[in-house]
Amino acid sequence: MRIKDLREDNDLTQQDIADYLHIRQNTYSQYENGRRQIPIEFLIELARFYKTSTDYLLGLTDTKEPYN
Repeated sequence: MRIKDLREDNDLTQQDIADYLHIRQNTYSQYENGRRQIPIEFLIELARFYKTSTDYLLGLTDTKEPYN
């Protein structure tokens, strides 16, 4: 999953993204390191936030642009 790379590329902290998703930082950390599966609704929110697709976040495509 690319959520850590995108967060770092945008100079954001885990706390920044956790605040955006209204969750605790340690929960978000578990999503990034694969210890917990990210809920679909959060995956969709992150795709909107980063203006990309869920497929890109999941590593299913290398095309960063969202689908139309």
